[in-house]
Amino acid sequence: MEWSALSGSSMIWLVAGVVIGAVLIGVVALVASRRRADGEFDDAGDEVDDSVVSVLSMLDEASVVLDSSDEVVQASPSAYRMGVVADDAVSDPQIRAMVWRARRERRVVRSDVTTWTPERFREDSASDASDAGGSTAAVSRRNWLTVTVSMIAGGTVIVLIDDVSERVRFAQVRDSFIDNVSEQLVGPTAAIEDLAESMESGGIDAAHVMESARQARRYASHLKRMVADLLLLIKAQEPVVPSMENRLSLRDEVDAACDSCAALAKDNGIRVEVSGEDDLMVNGDPGQIRVAVAKLVENAIAYSTQGAVVSVLVTRASSPERAMVQVVDRGCGIAKDECPRVFERFYRGSNQNHRTSEGIGLGLAIVKHVSLTHHGIVSVWSAPGQGSTFTMSLPVAQ
Repeated sequence: MEWSALSGSSMIWLVAGVVIGAVLIGVVALVASRRRADGEFDDAGDEVDDSVVSVLSMLDEASVVLDSSDEVVQASPSAYRMGVVADDAVSDPQIRAMVWRARRERRVVRSDVTTWTPERFREDSASDASDAGGSTAAVSRRNWLTVTVSMIAGGTVIVLIDDVSERVRFAQVRDSFIDNVSEQLVGPTAAIEDLAESMESGGIDAAHVMESARQARRYASHLKRMVADLLLLIKAQEPVVPSMENRLSLRDEVDAACDSCAALAKDNGIRVEVSGEDDLMVNGDPGQIRVAVAKLVENAIAYSTQGAVVSVLVTRASSPERAMVQVVDRGCGIAKDECPRVFERFYRGSNQNHRTSEGIGLGLAIVKHVSLTHHGIVSVWSAPGQGSTFTMSLPVAQ
């Protein structure tokens, strides 16, 4: 499916095409104005005419300007972050092919492209965790882009990049919601039907009725938790815009999250210890951060043995611009080949126990999306038999 199909009707794209075409015509005129009186193109150095930059800066899309040798002479900062440009060249092979095609066919080329955020833009907070023989994994962000490429005067190529990632992610979560709720309804429906048949039959077996009722309640509880988690996942798709209004104390949110897990910890004989700095401020949605930390603590409790301690640390990361929350358990640990997958939606590892057997597999996915929407990252260090350390790193409030 094309990303553009997610954003509305074909009429919207027709209008967008007209607007982009008009802008490109304006850029052509502006670039053409750089020709000398004798008709030759003025390519002094790698500079781009200020008027061209002004036109491109008015667009919502990110932009890249290439000279006749395909060297990047102007690029939006987000083009680097989205994995389109690196070292003054277009780094994505599909976009490079679009540039060559636009030059060869001398026409506008448009396509949907998927890229990954480069490693250097994803601070690996796992480096702040222990690496004593374990394995680490950090989340990576995929970018869904609609790219338009056109060659203009003097061999110059303009690349316009419309980042539609948020719409795609929202659509994916929505579709996942529908598919999984539909699938999970099968169990409760069957249990209710069985219960109804037992009650309608002439000879009622009280034990069978009670078992059917317990099964129906178990299914209903599972479905209720899954719907609640999916709704949280949907809410965690919109990036948080830092402001004075959403500054909050990270320690306060962590304390509140741990308090919400107190009953669960007590029931399982686990002690949760919180320590760290009290004055770290971040920008964010307090409800989402609280839920993310609670999910990490619940996960640690679930995989810890009775009498164990779950440690929660709030501190500044090795980079002073980042704050982090680390949740450490001394449980069974995670196999090396499973570490990269633990943040996937509905993924269930092989190390399940009686506490986790009825889990849904959305908790760590929620943590991942909350971290990303708060311009942060989450990572895991783990070793079988040694436990796990989950680290959520967030930018410190400015």
